[in-house]
Amino acid sequence: MATTLTPQGISIMQIILVIILSLGSHSISIQEFSIKEATIDEIQLAFKQNKLTSRKLVEYYLGEIKRLNPVLKGVIEVNPDSLDQAGKADYERMIKAPESLFGLHGIPILLKDNIGTKDKLNTTAGSFALLGSTLPRDAGVVSKLRKAGAIILGKATMTEWASFRSLTLPNGWSARGGQGKNPYVLSANPCGSSSGSAISTTANMVAVSLGTETDGSLLCPASFNSIVAIKPTIGLTSRDQVIPISPRQDTVGSLARTVSDAAYVLDVIAGPDYNDPETRTWSKYVPQGGFKRYLNRYGLKGKRLGIVRNPFFSLLNDTDITLAFEKHFQTLREEGATVIDNLEIANINTILNPNKSGEAVALLAEFKLSLNAYLKNLIVSPVRSLADIIAFNIKNADLERIKEFGQDIILASEATNGIGNTEKAALANLARLSREGFEKLMRDYKLDALVTPGSRVSPVLAIGGFPGVNVPAGYDSEGVPFGINFGGLKGSDAKLIEIAYGFEQATRIRRPPTFKN
Repeated sequence: MATTLTPQGISIMQIILVIILSLGSHSISIQEFSIKEATIDEIQLAFKQNKLTSRKLVEYYLGEIKRLNPVLKGVIEVNPDSLDQAGKADYERMIKAPESLFGLHGIPILLKDNIGTKDKLNTTAGSFALLGSTLPRDAGVVSKLRKAGAIILGKATMTEWASFRSLTLPNGWSARGGQGKNPYVLSANPCGSSSGSAISTTANMVAVSLGTETDGSLLCPASFNSIVAIKPTIGLTSRDQVIPISPRQDTVGSLARTVSDAAYVLDVIAGPDYNDPETRTWSKYVPQGGFKRYLNRYGLKGKRLGIVRNPFFSLLNDTDITLAFEKHFQTLREEGATVIDNLEIANINTILNPNKSGEAVALLAEFKLSLNAYLKNLIVSPVRSLADIIAFNIKNADLERIKEFGQDIILASEATNGIGNTEKAALANLARLSREGFEKLMRDYKLDALVTPGSRVSPVLAIGGFPGVNVPAGYDSEGVPFGINFGGLKGSDAKLIEIAYGFEQATRIRRPPTFKN
């Protein structure tokens, strides 16, 4: 997979030196260090102890992708420059460059296929319509990753157009990527739309990954694939050069096998970006010293946590899950949290129904406006508007499988005409529902977080731009994972990470995939 290009600023002789060292004193068999399930801290320690190089790490993940991806379909394409990037990281570590001593330096990461890169990788949202398009620059979050020394391993598959193509589109499916599979039970729901990022991370085809969420697209795949997802406050991470649905609800977040790894990634990608004005408002909530400061083993102590059973528990259809959550609530108490049970969110049934809340009306209009702006900004693109995409899909019906899954959402979005009176009324209703529902509940009871099973709470968090963290919480009677979600008010990301880490360390539930049929 390597190319003949040398990393910027490094001579051929330096690259040769790294190769010689990798064959000599640095040549430690990866059998001496188990990469599978390894955390960032463990990988960085192995780097320092000369038990591992970034090149060997990338080679391992490329090997796992080659072995597992034909079935799981979590990766849509690998970066042909990933081994060169690994060589650059190894050289920087060898000369003890300051940036090489911590964090994501030398760590491979996958990007959801709607997160733009100005390199040899495509950015297509899973559709053939954008294959070959060229962006004016890397996405803001990608620029931060490169600056931190992370290795862009490739792009992860996703539900096409972030699940905003058709109501009949299966979770985890895209024309380019095929059907993503749940690594625990292959026939189970992998959820979407950041399905490939979750699949690849839990199956150890990569260390960590990035995904995006408009409504549930980080929290749901994390829950179904037994990993951690951090859905940040809207504007905490840049959305520049990310294929959009709604600037009001879109956010870029991290997926990892541990809370600490997800927090390390958030530390890198959070903060201001000139190209996303919203980040200038919310970057003040990035704590001094980073989110890693909140990885507190006793993070639950003194926290006030609210539990809303109706309707979230009535939707559970497995006794094992219900019993697991009762045990988890007891753990929260034993770890020092004050748990306030049986709370109610005003108008919760309306909030959970996008047609009644106004969310569907708002998103349809916002998608057309924001996507058209994104497409017009591309340097090269086969399509320049949503109308072009519809025409492409019809012309390439077999390629895009339009006859099978259709494009009803895209067609409904194209039929909109900006933000008119109907859309303004919908937006006002969404703001009211958040204000009188989730926000009022949190403030009335002075809660640090709302605790709910799985990801069904996602519309509550989505319509108000609120953050959430999913942590593995168990496995149902069939072996399919489920998570626990901690949600909070805007800017409470650090507190949620502290709560999530305390829960994770007290329970340590996650186990590797079983690949059951």
